[in-house]
Amino acid sequence: MTETSFSARLSELLHFIYPDLNADILSSQVIDAFWPESPDKPGRGRRRQPRKPGNNLWSQNDAVLITYGDSLIDGSHKPLDLMNDFLLRHMKGVVNGVHILPFFPFTSDDGFAVTDYRKVNPQLGDWVDITRIGDEFHLMSDLVLNHVSSQGVWFNAYRQGQKPYDGFFFEAEPSDDVSMVVRPRTTPLLQEVETAMGTRHVWCTFSHDQIDLDFRNPEVLLEILRIIRLHVDMGVRIIRLDAVAFLWKEIGTNCIHLPQTHAVIRLLRLLADYATESIILLTETNVPKAENLSYFGHRNEAHMVYNFPLPPLVLHAMMAGTAKYLNDWQRAMPPAPLGCAYLNFTASHDGIGMRPAEGLLPPEEVGRVIDTARELGGLASMRSLPGGGESVYELNCAFFAAMARTYKGEDAHHLARFLCSQTIVMSLEGIPAFYIHSMLGTPNDLEAVQRRGMNRAINRHRWDYGELNALLDDPETVHAQVLEMLSERLKLRACQAGFHPNATQFTLNLDERVFGLWRQSLDRAQSIFALHNCSDEEVVIPHEGLNMIADEHWVDLLSGETIEAGPVTLAPYQCRWISNQG
Repeated sequence: MTETSFSARLSELLHFIYPDLNADILSSQVIDAFWPESPDKPGRGRRRQPRKPGNNLWSQNDAVLITYGDSLIDGSHKPLDLMNDFLLRHMKGVVNGVHILPFFPFTSDDGFAVTDYRKVNPQLGDWVDITRIGDEFHLMSDLVLNHVSSQGVWFNAYRQGQKPYDGFFFEAEPSDDVSMVVRPRTTPLLQEVETAMGTRHVWCTFSHDQIDLDFRNPEVLLEILRIIRLHVDMGVRIIRLDAVAFLWKEIGTNCIHLPQTHAVIRLLRLLADYATESIILLTETNVPKAENLSYFGHRNEAHMVYNFPLPPLVLHAMMAGTAKYLNDWQRAMPPAPLGCAYLNFTASHDGIGMRPAEGLLPPEEVGRVIDTARELGGLASMRSLPGGGESVYELNCAFFAAMARTYKGEDAHHLARFLCSQTIVMSLEGIPAFYIHSMLGTPNDLEAVQRRGMNRAINRHRWDYGELNALLDDPETVHAQVLEMLSERLKLRACQAGFHPNATQFTLNLDERVFGLWRQSLDRAQSIFALHNCSDEEVVIPHEGLNMIADEHWVDLLSGETIEAGPVTLAPYQCRWISNQG
């Protein structure tokens, strides 16, 4: 793509998004916002040619830790200092990427109601603490681009009628037909507010403290681009587009996945492809499979998408003792397009989303999973359905806690079952990501739920750092054991070319209790049969179930055991990585 075609593509996108405005003028404004003149940033600029889609943006070495900036506290040091110490002490060589959940000043939703995108929450630290982490790890930040805090600078200026903020927020009328609107909450969609312009009703997809921005106003887009530039200059390399599916609204539609939303993402991808820095866009769209995959576009939107069906399907497999639905889903999954990758996970700061399981798990199985999670002390959050009614939006439960029992009840396999669930994440095509509380085997924090009055607090424990280190120093504690087991497997995974995020993957047809994959490295030199017994029963896989090439030495990378021709036995919840390169 030449300079001329860059300008033409940018102009084309802007004309589609803003057909009534001058695309050439807007193009200049976009370029100025994303590549501003700055004498202290002489290396910043635009590439002459875009990055071509390929498999070199990531490798088998890549794995991400997800954490809040204050997941570790001690009452004396800045939480980001403690996090940096934890990362260097326990995560170096285990993961090479860190997703720090919103680290900006905020008023609610644990950071997702941002008051100022340009500042670091002083209760966590400052930009120097963020950049210190970014010097050692690939840094991911949250771009909460759908909404801002009702108490932030932008919304206060809007209420006072100050330009340009008087046009920053999406307004509607109570008489408007919003019956088709899809949203993940049950609170009223519109909020009445008094402004210098009179009474207004502003759009609130998530809560009344989170006011939706109006991207029909190009000034909103330009300001978001300036914020992205600031984050990139501060060392951020992965931009997580939070709640991006709801970005564009039109009265009378469902207000999700609208064409203009995809066009905005294509615009961000165009800018990223021409940036001198390596910038990766990750879309956060907790929706059914086809809708989620649409955010790859035609290799011209997100570099990465979350593999959202994975958490509920793995949860079901482990609780039910069958990989049937996990296998069915994976067989129908396409490989990520060239230059794209899946982000695989089972746990995050949110709950275990159940919407992505729609059409993949029968309703009766969804109900059994919910009932089993509730027996463990888990909770369920609801969403409003178009036209009325509610359904479970997500389960709120620490994933480690969710592995404590199956449909049959509690047993002695808790650790093995949890390790199996996380090994699945490591084995799949894509980049694995692990919530800090999964790495630490953190239980449900029911006290925090009562204290904070929020279901999601169950999975957002704040560890006293001194207490945590004492537990991790004691090899008899479950926390030390979980961290050690996961760390060992991640280090081993990083040495296997067969686990490159884009390495060939084939779903094996085996016993329904087993989730089996064949991975082959990009150069075809390494093959790995990744086997995961999702049941509490011993499973024997006949020799013909695995197409192991004769005259090659096959070894189970996890146990070190040489695999001879013949049946392969899996103990309850055992995993095997059988490779021709040990």
